[in-house]
Amino acid sequence: MYHKINLFKFKKLIPVAILFLVANQTSAEGLNANYPVFSQVNETITGKVVKQDGSYAEGAVITVVETGVTTTSDASGNFTISANIGQTLSISYDGNEQLTKVASTSVSVTLQSKDTTIAEVMLVGYGSQRKSDMTGAVSQLKAEQFKEGMNISVDNLMQGKIAGVRVVQSSGEPGAGVNVSIRGIGSIRSGSTPLFVVDGVPLSNDAVSASSPNVGLGNTQAKNPLNFLNTSDIESITVLKDASAAAIYGARGSNGVVLVTTKRGKKGEPIFTYDTYFGFSSVIKKLDLMSADEYRAAIVDKSYDHGGNTDWQDEIYRTAASQNHSISFSKSTDTGSYFASLSHMDQDGIVKNSDFKRTTARINAEESFFDNKRLKVKLNLTASDIKENGIPNGANAGSDGQVIIHALMANPTRSLYDENGNYTNFNMNAHYNPLYLLSVYTDKTNTFRVLGNTEATLRLLPGLNYKLNLGIDRTMSERNTTMYPNITDRTPKGMSVQANLDSYNVLLEHYLTYDFNLNRHNFNILGGFSYQKFKFSGTYYGVRNIAEQGGGISPELNPGYSGDVFIPSPGYAQENELQSYFGRVNYNFDKKYLLTASIRADGSTRFGQNNKYGYFPSVAVGWTISNENFLQDSQIVNELKLRGSWGQTGNQEVPNKLTQASYSLSQGAGYYLYDNLNLLNGFTVNRTANPDLRWEVVEQTNIGADFSLWQNKLYGSVEYYNKITKDPILNIPSKVLSPTTTVYTNVDGEIVNKGFEFTLGSEIIRKDNFTWTVDVNGATVNNVVKNLPVSEIYSGEVSGPGMSGVTANIYKNGYEAGSFIMLNYLGIDADGKYIYEDVDGDGTVGPKDRKIFEGAIPNFTFGFNSYMKYKKIDFGFSFIGQTGGYLVNNTALNLNINNLASDRNVLKNFYDSGASFTNQPQLSSLYLEKSDFIRLNNVRLGYTFDINQLKWMKSLNLYVSAQNLWTITNYTGYDPLVDTNKQAAGNQSLGIDYTTYPSAKTVLFGATVKF
Repeated sequence: MYHKINLFKFKKLIPVAILFLVANQTSAEGLNANYPVFSQVNETITGKVVKQDGSYAEGAVITVVETGVTTTSDASGNFTISANIGQTLSISYDGNEQLTKVASTSVSVTLQSKDTTIAEVMLVGYGSQRKSDMTGAVSQLKAEQFKEGMNISVDNLMQGKIAGVRVVQSSGEPGAGVNVSIRGIGSIRSGSTPLFVVDGVPLSNDAVSASSPNVGLGNTQAKNPLNFLNTSDIESITVLKDASAAAIYGARGSNGVVLVTTKRGKKGEPIFTYDTYFGFSSVIKKLDLMSADEYRAAIVDKSYDHGGNTDWQDEIYRTAASQNHSISFSKSTDTGSYFASLSHMDQDGIVKNSDFKRTTARINAEESFFDNKRLKVKLNLTASDIKENGIPNGANAGSDGQVIIHALMANPTRSLYDENGNYTNFNMNAHYNPLYLLSVYTDKTNTFRVLGNTEATLRLLPGLNYKLNLGIDRTMSERNTTMYPNITDRTPKGMSVQANLDSYNVLLEHYLTYDFNLNRHNFNILGGFSYQKFKFSGTYYGVRNIAEQGGGISPELNPGYSGDVFIPSPGYAQENELQSYFGRVNYNFDKKYLLTASIRADGSTRFGQNNKYGYFPSVAVGWTISNENFLQDSQIVNELKLRGSWGQTGNQEVPNKLTQASYSLSQGAGYYLYDNLNLLNGFTVNRTANPDLRWEVVEQTNIGADFSLWQNKLYGSVEYYNKITKDPILNIPSKVLSPTTTVYTNVDGEIVNKGFEFTLGSEIIRKDNFTWTVDVNGATVNNVVKNLPVSEIYSGEVSGPGMSGVTANIYKNGYEAGSFIMLNYLGIDADGKYIYEDVDGDGTVGPKDRKIFEGAIPNFTFGFNSYMKYKKIDFGFSFIGQTGGYLVNNTALNLNINNLASDRNVLKNFYDSGASFTNQPQLSSLYLEKSDFIRLNNVRLGYTFDINQLKWMKSLNLYVSAQNLWTITNYTGYDPLVDTNKQAAGNQSLGIDYTTYPSAKTVLFGATVKF
């Protein structure tokens, strides 16, 4: 019998039937058997995702496991999703995944640090690895750790945050150079600066701004080649410290490698961000000089009392204002991501007439093409325009060429202005009114730099990828330095010099990577080729006897307006090339036993015909003990890994053409030809060729352990390293009959750095409304020079009256690199005369009585960082410090007691010591001071406003921040964390402080707004 069917009712039953069949099928297959198919109606679940440090997790992907419904968190970590009570949410963020049950309509998720320590993805050379698979000594900082303070450059961001990385200012001037060293000092001539790689492009460590010409006041310090990057654009900084990690960069990895990665668009809604701050800076401290009243009471010659009362430090220093504005846009799509930014920084220096202005623009884009994103193309491009005004403060200007030393020596009884309202004329040889000196001097530098690269990655087969990387780094810089006609004896008729620099760096790389698994055997293989070419050229143009200041057009705008044209020095042009082949194998068995091996062959035009190529191997092993069966269920040990490595890296940071002979024409080597007695120039050999010159080689052994205990209540790493520099390049006496007295060659000497490093962290409190994390890092270093074939090498030229040719640093077997050598000061006799040790006992004190003292390298450096968040309030601070190092206070040497007999000021403690005014300055241990200190480096207090009611704004954070707020130290100079470049004969100097532009303490008021 047939029945009539109502099709309309049947259609309504179809979905129910399908659900019934699916539920039974799922149950039969054992999939999702624990999840009910029929339940209450979905509810709207609201939630928030925060990171382990309490900051918001923007762009986290939240998925309902049972239904596949997905959403992302916004800039404040908030999300809304449709789910049932009892279902499970999967939260994916930064390569990690975490599950949480839906217990109510409001969910709060704190990302577990267990994931970030074990599964965190970190950059390595030419790729990335999970931290759990790494065998080398690698440290990484992320953007959230860069919050505190005003940082012009990348290197400042690392200060105090990474064990074994020491960041020292060569000057406190805005934009000035910074010395970065990783695990000690490893070279005498070739420097200790690490290799910086920005978005895959290795940078040159050569200067990128025009050099400062000498118009009578010395050459100022080199500008920082890294100050072109907007620090707000930086996503992460990764430091490769041991040879296993750095050997893939071969000839330029001996001082470590710093990988800088800039931001990209993240998953979630498009984000528009505005960052701004306004700040005020002042000198970190004032030197304790004699006041006008103290000076009057002290002097014997009353003609030195000029009737005034001036604190010259107050006159030359100022409260400097700074501001920064940065806007950025980021977006991610299913196939790519985009990030663009524009920023402007305007920072006044704490010394009058100095400032730094920078405008930067950046775009990072990534897009995928073809099936399943087979081809990925990335573009990274940044452009910066920097304008700087400098002051006359050259390190090589002798005892009287720096404006700061003029201010410190100025008699406090002098007035700033005379009765006519003009700057007071001191009427002294080699000593001038510092404000007058500033008024007749200008130093303007304009540097435009473009850094960009394009990466294309093509998946040839599953796991097999080919990558092409094309990069370019181009800089054009112009510097105009003018000394207008003046009443001093320093270029009194005036001079203006224009210096130009054009720098060009191009990169071509292509390599293959292959990832595959064979059961529990996991492999990652890398092989590739790299070519990099560096070119730079410079020109000079000058006029002297120029027009008075204000009399016509300024020389930088029209150099030909007045004066006599001259060429202060010849122009120059150089180029060098680096061709490399590299390979690496990463292997792990069952995620327990790890092996990494790499080798790089570098060919450089900088080295001799017989040693064009150098080979730099490395090998490392690791054992992840926490993955063994006996620890897998441990409630104490979450992660424990032991690792060891050995490898070699190179240092090619030597001048171009060093292997080739150099000649010049000169009348001194000339001769008379024919009977007319015309003198023809002859050839002079300036440098002897050495075709056997090769790289300095650094061999390093590293043993380390990584751990995480008690669910991240304590985590960190410990390291032991032994780093040996071999085959150092020196300019030593040449063999008999050589055309020159010296020759550049490799010698058999060694510089050894060894020590321990540790990083410890703890999530002390981790609750919904309150989180508190703390980390501390420290590093020891023991440095010694061995097996040099010469008795000693000197460097560190000291400035001061009568100090011409005096050096303070010595490199000698059995001593620390750059140890100090000087007379040993014993005290003051009854007549106020200085007493020095008569070392050889001959009854007189002279150069033969100099002793070797400990050097500038601290034995221990440390950093302490803390971050707290209570509801909407965040508070962070950091300390840095060091012990065991010394400084030569060359500034104090210039402010010696003898100044009271010559109408100049003196440090108060010299007068209080009872020393005689007739004591002549001598380099001695009287001016050798410990550089130990502890500093409150940064402190920040912020508040995030609840703006959920505003649809057009996602978050608003207001904050106040301070830098260099206070320092505990016995050092009497401005700052114990300083190193003035006083190299001699190309050998690097260490630990000399000569009237360096002081550091500043700064207070900032800022805001971050996301739309």
